[in-house]
Amino acid sequence: MELKPDDLRAALLDPGEVTPVGRRGSVDAAVLVPIFDTGGRPGVVLTERREDLRRHAGEISFPGGRPEADESLLPAALREAEEEIALDPGEVEVLGVLEPVSTVVTGYMIHPFVATIPTDLSFEPNPDEVAAVLLIHLDELRQGFAMRRLVRRGVPIKTATYVVGEHLIWGATARILRSLFELLDEPG
Repeated sequence: MELKPDDLRAALLDPGEVTPVGRRGSVDAAVLVPIFDTGGRPGVVLTERREDLRRHAGEISFPGGRPEADESLLPAALREAEEEIALDPGEVEVLGVLEPVSTVVTGYMIHPFVATIPTDLSFEPNPDEVAAVLLIHLDELRQGFAMRRLVRRGVPIKTATYVVGEHLIWGATARILRSLFELLDEPG
């Protein structure tokens, strides 16, 4: 699969047009979807959260979080990526943003900013939040896709998931990946 940043940029929303949703009961947050390309084999950078965290313990997600006071969404995504995995914002080329994704339990409205990054970067997980930085190729994610039945907080749900090796990706992160794959698969 060849990654064509210009085609992807044309299909994404313009980052300058993204504003907080401010929907009742929702908290705006922003994530960075960093895409690298190693010899025509693109992939994404994800984080595995520490198991002892109060929220989203052990889950796999894109780097991101809530904006600080007077901070807009894109700067928040870039700041969080730098804090969580030491991704230098100067190495990031933002292509655009996917449609926001909401979370059911926590009430977040997540704004995913898609960006390309150089392939030779090294990452340093913030030990306070991140157990590991995962570099996963898009073809591996596609192969690991399935609708699966999970039980969360005692409630059975059927949801989109991706399994790569020992890693289960579900929830908002899986929905963001599905949205990205839909864009990548659009003809023209």
